[in-house]
Amino acid sequence: MIVVSVHYRLPPEHRLPAQYDDALDALLWVKQQVVDSTNGEPWLKDYADFSRCYICGSSNGANIAFQLALRSLDHDLTPLQIDGCVFYQPLFGGKTRTKSELKNFADPVMPVPAVDAMWELSLPVGVDRDHRYCNPLGYLPQKEKVGRLGRCLVIGYGGDTSLDRQQDFVNLLVAAGVRVEARFDDAGFHSIELVDPRRAVALLNMIRDFIS
Repeated sequence: MIVVSVHYRLPPEHRLPAQYDDALDALLWVKQQVVDSTNGEPWLKDYADFSRCYICGSSNGANIAFQLALRSLDHDLTPLQIDGCVFYQPLFGGKTRTKSELKNFADPVMPVPAVDAMWELSLPVGVDRDHRYCNPLGYLPQKEKVGRLGRCLVIGYGGDTSLDRQQDFVNLLVAAGVRVEARFDDAGFHSIELVDPRRAVALLNMIRDFIS
């Protein structure tokens, strides 16, 4: 596996959709390495299988990955082929509180007031947390486009503040006709793989099984 990790601009100096723009630029850069016979990165050209590419992200990165996957549908990526997407603990929000947010309101990893503050600093000026960048249900009018995403793996844990929104996201994908593999474990919390090596290995195995 070859991983291209995207370095994107940060809010509040650069608000959404700057991060989505940066992710798309990175994807188009990968394509350019293949089509540019003179200046393309030889290591990628020699070793990467561009017919089996995946868009992946964790937490806010999974939010970005979802937006990138949608934007990629508007571009000719040939010879790249996106074979699927991996959304690990995707971070979404909304104005109406969910059960998992109320249950984990003061969670030490993802306290709701801190998450609200991050959205306030990240969203475009003048919009609220029901904007489609934050609340995936805002993409219901684009059901046809969402349905073109192909295979998707969504992973989450029962102790995550965003659990309910992640499951709503899965329902959105399924309703749009996306082939979804949802892996939710009752035990666990946001970013558990950073402190529990066993969960990190389990996560890598789930992703490996999905892309193999």
